Amino acid sequence: MKLLRRIFFFAFALVNGLLVSALIGNKSAPVVFAQEPESAHIAPFVPTPHEVVDRMLELAALRKGDLLYDLGSGDGRIVIAAARKYGVRAVGFEIDPQLIKESRDNIKTAGLEDLAEIREEDIRTVDLSPATVVTLYLYPAANLRLRATILRQLKPGSRVVSHAFGMGGWKPDRVETVRDSAGLTRTIYLWRVRGP
Repeated sequence: MKLLRRIFFFAFALVNGLLVSALIGNKSAPVVFAQEPESAHIAPFVPTPHEVVDRMLELAALRKGDLLYDLGSGDGRIVIAAARKYGVRAVGFEIDPQLIKESRDNIKTAGLEDLAEIREEDIRTVDLSPATVVTLYLYPAANLRLRATILRQLKPGSRVVSHAFGMGGWKPDRVETVRDSAGLTRTIYLWRVRGP
């Protein structure tokens, strides 16, 4: 029943965004205007298009020795791409058992078990301090809730890359748009953590 409620909420919010986009003639990806319910997870699983994944990782400027954490890793595509293309250690955090199984299977199929892993853990309780790069595609309110933890736990020089949503008053170092295979424009935000 909870899953049906989440699916209904997301479908309703997506339809609202599509209608508004159509009304204003905007060819960008729809903006979801509905509020997330209190009982909702941090975000539903909506896969990040591969073109966006590639650009997110390029903006993160991944290099040997980096440790990437993907918060709400879904099917594991960001974790797998980081390990495969950049040879870095990548860890995804997910709570949906079906997505955990799928992403672990994807990692095994890709032969990346030595570099990539998925942990079953709520992203609100993850210790981010080992990470040098954090990626996410979450509700705006979830980004805001995580911002203080990110700033407190990540070391100076760490990078944070978000698909679609900013982090309130934390000004990004870079904002880019990417056109996906469906012709929609996607926004990517990059922040570099500064010292105290």
